[in-house]
Amino acid sequence: MSNLSMFLKKNKKVKENTTFAVTKSLQDEEGNALLWEIKPITTKESEKIRSECTIEVPIPGKKGMYRQKLDTKAYLVKLMVNSIVYPDLKDEELQDSYGVCSEEELLLEMVDDPSEYNEFAEFIQKYNGFDKSLDEKVDQAKNS
Repeated sequence: MSNLSMFLKKNKKVKENTTFAVTKSLQDEEGNALLWEIKPITTKESEKIRSECTIEVPIPGKKGMYRQKLDTKAYLVKLMVNSIVYPDLKDEELQDSYGVCSEEELLLEMVDDPSEYNEFAEFIQKYNGFDKSLDEKVDQAKNS
């Protein structure tokens, strides 16, 4: 007979937050890159983001018919933003200092080096359990 008590929430291991040096352009007094606190995204959060980033596109040759498509770029940006605990990208003073009005815009301004941005995106995907980028998965699905 199985012991269902092992499945109780109190027995569930929780993935800890981690830190990551997202960009070299933001440094402390000693010249070290500032560490950002990153949290894992829950399945609920991921599904909410996925829903927000799903669009309907017309099916070619089928008038009035649409299919759902995930905007992978928007999903990844929201995944990154929602994974960041510190700095608080919702902070009005921080957004004002960069002249932006959203968390997504702030991230793009703070991490304005494309290679650092891509490295951070890859880190977030791996940290949240994605082995391949969403674009790679989409390409792989299209080719099979």
